[in-house]
Amino acid sequence: MSITPRVVGGRYEVGRLIGRGGMADVYLGHDTRLGRTVAIKMLRPDLARDPNFLTRFRREAQSAAGLNHPAIVAIYDSGEDDVDSPHGPNVPLAYIVMEHVDGTTLRDRLVRDGPLEPSEAIRITEGILDALSYSHRMGIVHRDIKPGNVMLTENGSVKVMDFGIARAVADSAATMTATQAVVGTAQYLSPEQAQGQTVDARTDLYSTGCVLYELLTGRTPFTGDSPVAIAYQHVGEQPQPPSIWNADGGGDLDAVTLHALAKEPDSRYPDATAFRRDLENVRQGRPISAAARGAAAGLGAAALTQTLPEASTPTEVQTVLEDTTRSTADLPAVGQPEEEAQAEGKRRGRRAALITVLAIIALAAIGWGAMTWFGNLKPAVVSTTVPGITGLTAQQAEAALTQRHLKGAATDAADQSEKGTVFKQEPAEGKTVDEGSTVNYVVSTGPDTVAVPDVKGLTQELATQALKDRGLSVSGTKDVDDPSQDKGKVVSTSPAAGQTVDTGSAVTLNLASGKVEVPDDLVGQQWTIVSTSLANDYHLVAVPVDVDSKDKTPGEVLSVEHAGEVVKVGSSIKVKVAQRPIPTVTATQTVTAPPSPEPTTPKPTSTDGGGEGND
Repeated sequence: MSITPRVVGGRYEVGRLIGRGGMADVYLGHDTRLGRTVAIKMLRPDLARDPNFLTRFRREAQSAAGLNHPAIVAIYDSGEDDVDSPHGPNVPLAYIVMEHVDGTTLRDRLVRDGPLEPSEAIRITEGILDALSYSHRMGIVHRDIKPGNVMLTENGSVKVMDFGIARAVADSAATMTATQAVVGTAQYLSPEQAQGQTVDARTDLYSTGCVLYELLTGRTPFTGDSPVAIAYQHVGEQPQPPSIWNADGGGDLDAVTLHALAKEPDSRYPDATAFRRDLENVRQGRPISAAARGAAAGLGAAALTQTLPEASTPTEVQTVLEDTTRSTADLPAVGQPEEEAQAEGKRRGRRAALITVLAIIALAAIGWGAMTWFGNLKPAVVSTTVPGITGLTAQQAEAALTQRHLKGAATDAADQSEKGTVFKQEPAEGKTVDEGSTVNYVVSTGPDTVAVPDVKGLTQELATQALKDRGLSVSGTKDVDDPSQDKGKVVSTSPAAGQTVDTGSAVTLNLASGKVEVPDDLVGQQWTIVSTSLANDYHLVAVPVDVDSKDKTPGEVLSVEHAGEVVKVGSSIKVKVAQRPIPTVTATQTVTAPPSPEPTTPKPTSTDGGGEGND
């Protein structure tokens, strides 16, 4: 039974689900007007009910549609369709029609391969910066640059995704949603994003620096037990050079990466072009910019001091610091009486104690302010919504949960769902939970029983694969004289299509032999019926042979050639058909009397021996 696909916008057929995000589901689609494959991103209905979000989405979808660059996933169209809502009246379901990219995400590449070679990391980052350079010129800030939003095509090209969706979450003046949730992903947040400040294009450069760091090291610049801890580090701690974790990089590549990760936007690269130029310089062995060298020198030194080992005795560095920070004022003055020197020392001690107390009070106030500020952020960054993972494979489900900073716990069970796909989850999709929570889900091992699929009309190879996909096997084939299918095509199965059997059962394929048995019950029927039946039901060509018959109805079939025998489909069959005898015409002989002779006038007899007679 065929199912009519859903069509949106009057032209886009919605196919299978190929991805899930925090705000939208992505489906494989087909543009019936242009005949091309597309990806259709549909916003979740619960977000569509928010008029503010819907208004921003409409505006930003139009802006994103104007981005036309090889390194950006193209936006073809956008619109809205009314959908039935279980929570009330119909809601407008906004959708975006995008370029369909065959490939994998950068996140999947990292999970699969781990840290990349520096040259490959630079190449991919340059592709991201190409996309950002163009989008920034067009006035669009991405705000959520991360490996999950970067696609790598089959030939290695870079494609940045989700401009419209990410930009629609917040306008240009803030990074907070209506619920005060920080926009972005904690591991890639810029310090200004984490603090809810105004952001600009340099926010994307910081996030790109985080991505470059992860490509080089296999880890993000800052890690922690919670998004709050990670956000705190983005604001208040300096990153360690990437070469600490991977010695293959280092040098100028460290400097470029650390310059992109500067806390203050003014201290970073001014734009994506400058960032890309320095990466190109590293790749080609040319000097990098002075700004990168200077900024990285300070950042690198600070980061290295964070890695000094703790010990019970001072290290050489600490000893030097202690010696050089002692003041000569702490020593008795030359020629000063010892009592005065002791009194002066006591006064200095009291001043030092007072300064120490004031410093402690100041540090406590700073700590209290920081705790208060980050405490206010806690509701915005520690909670998340559970994604819908039913219908996904176990690997896809884990990736979706990881993207939301959730853990997954899988179990297996028999179900009618496709083998290897998730058919149950707890908590349910859309539930709000703390980040780091565990989502339990059940993966189908396939059904205990399965309905035999209808493979009629398929070749043996395709039918075998279709049965295998349902967990069934083929026990053998059998040729049947059935003209309904071409030779070698499946006519039927045993057990029959639709019959429920145990998973793993064997099925026999009945294949068309290309032959048919000529029926033997056609004699006595009318020629029109017999000829139609032979053509339609048996795929044979009926050739009429007229036979005179006095006692049969004209048009009645008297005999059928090869009745009851097996012949090739398409053969010609002679059919003798009764016809009324042609009447015989009897010839009648007519005797005609000869014509009567004309009467003659007797000549007069001469009495005088030849003289003239009298009148």
